Amino acid sequence: METKQNGPVGRPRGFDADEALERAMLVFWEHGYEGASTACLTNAMGISTTSMYAAFGNKEKLFRKVLERYTEGPSGYLPRALEEPTALGVATAILAGTVRTTTRPAHPHGCLGVQGALTVSDSGREVRDLLVAWRDNGYSCVRERFQRAVDDGDLPPQTDPGLLARYVTTFAYGIAVQAASGVGRDELQELADAALRNWPLF
Repeated sequence: METKQNGPVGRPRGFDADEALERAMLVFWEHGYEGASTACLTNAMGISTTSMYAAFGNKEKLFRKVLERYTEGPSGYLPRALEEPTALGVATAILAGTVRTTTRPAHPHGCLGVQGALTVSDSGREVRDLLVAWRDNGYSCVRERFQRAVDDGDLPPQTDPGLLARYVTTFAYGIAVQAASGVGRDELQELADAALRNWPLF
C-alpha cells in the first residue's frame, strides 16, 4: 500500500530566516552562549532543531551569524562614532552609543559581545575566543582613530593612543556590565560624561 509522502518537517511555511536570526540574537544576548539552550533558541525562532541546523548550521555557527548581525545592528554605533571629526567626539559617541544600546527597553540589557561568553566550558572556548577577538578588533579601530588624531594635531603629541583607546573601550564595557546589573540609562550617561570631563586624559 502506497502512502502519501509529506514535505520536509520542521521548517514552517513562510519561514523568515532574517526574523529567525533576529530572535536568536535576542536569546544569545539575554542568556549568553552557553545559557542559550537549543530548545530555547528553536522555540524563539519558531523552527525545529532540524530546520535550525539546515538553515544556520550548529549552535556555534548560528552564534557567529548572530554576532555579525549584532555588529552591524545594535553595535553599529562604533563605526559611525569613528567618523566623528574629533577624538573627543569619537569617545563621546562611543560611550553614548554604548549607553543607548545596553539600556534599550525592548532589548536585553548589557552587551552580547562583552557578556556572551566570558566564562565557558571546553565546548564554548571557540566562541569565547571569537568574542575576545571581536573586542580586540573594536579596541584596535579606536586606537588607530586616536593615532590619526595625534598625527593630525587634534590630540597632543604626547598622547598615548593605545592607552586612551583602552580607557574608552574598557569604560564602555563597564557601562555594559552595569546596564546588565540594572543601572539606569540616565545614571550611566552621567558616568560617561564624567569620564570625559578632563579630556584629553593621557
